[in-house]
Amino acid sequence: MRFTDKVAVVIGGNSGIGLAAAKLFAQEGARVAIAGRDARKLEAAASEIGAGTLARQCDIARLEAIDAFMQAVKERFGRIDALVINAGVGTFAPVRQITPELWDQVHAVNLRGCFFAAQKALPLMQRGSAIVFTGSIGAVLGIPGNAVYAAAKAGLRAAARILATELVGEGIRVNVVSPGPTETPLLYRNQGMDDAAVEGLRRQMIANVPMHRMGEPEEVARAILFLASHEASFITGVDLFVDGGCVEL
Repeated sequence: MRFTDKVAVVIGGNSGIGLAAAKLFAQEGARVAIAGRDARKLEAAASEIGAGTLARQCDIARLEAIDAFMQAVKERFGRIDALVINAGVGTFAPVRQITPELWDQVHAVNLRGCFFAAQKALPLMQRGSAIVFTGSIGAVLGIPGNAVYAAAKAGLRAAARILATELVGEGIRVNVVSPGPTETPLLYRNQGMDDAAVEGLRRQMIANVPMHRMGEPEEVARAILFLASHEASFITGVDLFVDGGCVEL
């Protein structure tokens, strides 16, 4: 019960890793708020997380939507003790096929939106609170077709380190958890990829994982909760790979 009487906010908490984290926060005593773009998934997620969950529709690419969500959190809970920024969109495209529109669409969510979500949450955070971003091992690997996504996640990784540096004096810790191949709905929402292409990508991912399997959302969520908890009180500015050994081995 590491989060008894704490407020945990998970942006992108209606599916996958975000939902797994939100459920674990609730199981460990936290009052939970989640945000996401799909109203039906939000309703179902809130039911899974438990009574009292605040669930609000929020497109992180729209700054006014982030403002509205933070205002709802303020009115319901008054503060944020653990902030998880998990929102993201996926895409694979060869360099020659990348358009400015695709670049801007992905970066508006995966970098710009995530950064400003953290910035806008700061007035609700105090000494002892923590921010955890969901990154990606793609930020440090040269994966063909991954230029748009990897650039956004690499930018987020850099921004998180600067946030950690600037906020350390205020007692707010900032870290990143970077999953490897993980069984989440994001895998099946890569633009321009049909089911056969996604399955081929999945087989390729498994072949490249030293543990020879995909990760589960709960495995990544447990790392998120560790970094958000007091157990990680002397940890800030790290990028923790949860990837079955992809980067390390």
